[in-house]
Amino acid sequence: MVKAVVGANWGDEGKGKITDMLAKKADIIIRFQGGANAGHTIINNYGKFALHTLPSGVFYDHTTSIIGNGVALDIPRLIQEIQDITMDGVPQPKILVSDRAQIVMSYHKNFDAYEEERLGGKSFGSTKSGIAPFYADKYSKIGFQVSELFDAKRLRTKVENIVEQKNVLLEHLYHKPLIDVEELYQELLGYKELIEPYVCDTSSFLHDALKEGKEILLEGQLGTLKDPDHGIYPMVTSSSTLAAYGAIGAGIPPYEIKQIITVCKAYSSAVGAGAFVSEIFGEEADELRRRGGDGGEFGATTGRPRRMGWFDCVASKYGCKLQGTTDVAFTVLDVLGYLDEIPVCVGYEIDGEVTTDFPVTSLLEKAKPVMKILPGWKQDIRGIKKYEDLPENCRKYVEFIEQEIGYPITLISNGPGRDDIIYRKFNG
Repeated sequence: MVKAVVGANWGDEGKGKITDMLAKKADIIIRFQGGANAGHTIINNYGKFALHTLPSGVFYDHTTSIIGNGVALDIPRLIQEIQDITMDGVPQPKILVSDRAQIVMSYHKNFDAYEEERLGGKSFGSTKSGIAPFYADKYSKIGFQVSELFDAKRLRTKVENIVEQKNVLLEHLYHKPLIDVEELYQELLGYKELIEPYVCDTSSFLHDALKEGKEILLEGQLGTLKDPDHGIYPMVTSSSTLAAYGAIGAGIPPYEIKQIITVCKAYSSAVGAGAFVSEIFGEEADELRRRGGDGGEFGATTGRPRRMGWFDCVASKYGCKLQGTTDVAFTVLDVLGYLDEIPVCVGYEIDGEVTTDFPVTSLLEKAKPVMKILPGWKQDIRGIKKYEDLPENCRKYVEFIEQEIGYPITLISNGPGRDDIIYRKFNG
C-alpha cells in the first residue's frame, strides 16, 4: 500500500513529523520532488534534525529511503546530510538514489543568485538553492541525469555543449565569471564517486516491493499553494507539490496511492513572497512566531522568520481538494493555548463580494480576509493522548475547521515530539 504525506498550504505545515511518525510502520519512504530548498524538522530519540534531501523516515533501521527521479538531487548536500545524522548517533540508513534523478549543479545555484540579484526588488525570494534553474534545464533537456555520470565520453561532450550555452548568459546577461569546461567535468566526476554506492533503478525496486505488499510512504515537499500549476503563481516552487505527482516522481502507477494524508497547521505560516490573505503583523505575529513550532517559526533551510497568519479555511479547503485528501493531519494545535480568542479566516472579500473559493493570483492579491472569532481554551494540551480529553473549546475549534474545509481531521499533533499525537478516526 502507498500512502502520501503532503502539505495543504505554503509548506512548513509539519510534514516531517507526520512522515517520521508514519514511517514506524513503513518499509520504504520516498522523496518524489523538490530539492534542498526546503527542510523538514524532526524531533525524536536521537535529537532535533532539519532534513533537506533525505526522507523523514531515515531514523528507523527497518526502512529503505529512496531519492526518486523527480527530486532535484544536490549530491554534496545529500552526502553531508548522511554524515551529519550518523555523526549524531543515527544508524547508517539504507538509501537508494534513482539513476534517473537529475543533478543540481554548482552553476544552478550561481544562476539562482545572479537572477535574484538582477531582479532586485522584484525577486521571488528564492532560497538560492538552484531549484528554478535546475528544473528549467531539466525541461529544456540540458540537465545531467545520474545515469549519465557513468558514460565518460557522452558526459564530456555534453559538458562542452552546456558550457557554451551557459557562458553566453554569464557574459552578456549577468556579467559574471565564465564556466571552465574542465572544472565542470571534474565536478561531475566527483559527484559520480560520491553517489555511486547508492544508485539503482528505483522504479524496478518499487515495482517488486509493490508486488510483495510492502508499505510505502511518499513524502512531499512544500504544499499545494506552492505548486507551479495550482499555486500562487509565479511565487511558487518549480516542481509539482501534489500527491498525484508522487506517482511520476517516484516511478510507480498512480492507482497504487491509496491514502493521502494532507498536513495543515492549526494556524498559518509561510516563507517567501506571495499572496497570504490571513497574514498578521507586528506584536501579534511576533508572539505567535515565538511560541510556534519548536523554538519558534523560522525556516528550516534559510532560518528566515516565517510570515504568520491565522488559519485560512479557504486556502486549506482548496489545498486539500487538490491533493485528493483522505485524511487531514492537524499540527501545532498546542501552540494556540495562550489565546483568549482565536480568529479564523472563513472567506475572502474580493471587489465587494465574499467567496469561499480560492481564486487565481490576480484576484487573490485583492482579497481581504473575512474572519470568525472562536473562543480559546487557555490551557496546555501537551501530553493529552485522547481526543475526548481535550478541552471543550479545543475540540470545538478542531470540529469547526473540519466542517469548514470539508475533510476529516484524523490526526492531531499537540507537541513537537514523535509521540505527541492524538489519533482520531485514523485508519492506518
